[in-house]
Amino acid sequence: MAVFGKLAYDAGVPPTSLLLVRFGLAAALLWLVLLTRPGLRRAAPGDAGGGRPATRRGRVVAVALGLGAIGYATQASLFFSALELMDASLLALILYTYPVMVTVAAVLLGRDRLTPGRGAALVAASGGTLLVLLGAGGAGFHPLGALLAFAAAVTYTVYILVSDSVVHRLAPVALSALVMTGAAGTLGARALVTGGVDLSFGWRGWFWLAAIAVVSTVVAMLAFFAGLRRTGPSTAAILSTFEPVVTAALATLALGEALTLAQLAGGALVLSSVAVLQLRPGRVRPREQPTGRPGPARDTEPAPAAR
Repeated sequence: MAVFGKLAYDAGVPPTSLLLVRFGLAAALLWLVLLTRPGLRRAAPGDAGGGRPATRRGRVVAVALGLGAIGYATQASLFFSALELMDASLLALILYTYPVMVTVAAVLLGRDRLTPGRGAALVAASGGTLLVLLGAGGAGFHPLGALLAFAAAVTYTVYILVSDSVVHRLAPVALSALVMTGAAGTLGARALVTGGVDLSFGWRGWFWLAAIAVVSTVVAMLAFFAGLRRTGPSTAAILSTFEPVVTAALATLALGEALTLAQLAGGALVLSSVAVLQLRPGRVRPREQPTGRPGPARDTEPAPAAR
């Protein structure tokens, strides 16, 4: 998405237009998916989604819309503001400190405990982040851009912690559609207040906007949920650490960006730390019941929130 965003900027797309079209188009496509695939509206068996009173369901829907209207809209605005000022590869590395922040916040809130392995991973991630920033000697580094990138990571951390309260109460695609709708609503309201958005850019701009909305948002989200169902949350989370590596590689090929050796070493530390932080025990083996039949397996870990 960072690479597509840079190419959209080069095609004359303003950031406000990029954000509104991205979320508006993504929301429309997700609702179309739900309309054509009614089965995706239902939560998976075992989720805390069925049999709720209408008032509770309405509260969950309101929280989902709020996640998009406040959390996701703010995070995306900070992300694309930072993208105007700095390289896509460096932005991806700074943004990907959010799993470390989520772990620290979960420990402080009492939702998780800090094991020696996780403590070592946090130290390594902090050192890696420092290397990324200290090694940024090229023109791609911008202090304000780095600050906006960290703010985006912090905002996304809060978004994940709040979304943990509703992620098991709605079907994943329905939750994603509500989040996108909330974000599109906020950005549309901001456009009305500030005098509208500029949509006069050419076909190249629309092409990269469509790529952001379809490839980097809708297809990526649906593919993540499909993979999550087949691999489990730990494997999906570990595989997602490949995201900034792909961004850096594509930014080098498409935009001519390059990371210094110090930044590459720091990025490797951050990514390896994220992988270690996501390694958790899988399922507890079924225990034999007195009847001789195996009892149900207990999943010891929650599914991660979707981005």
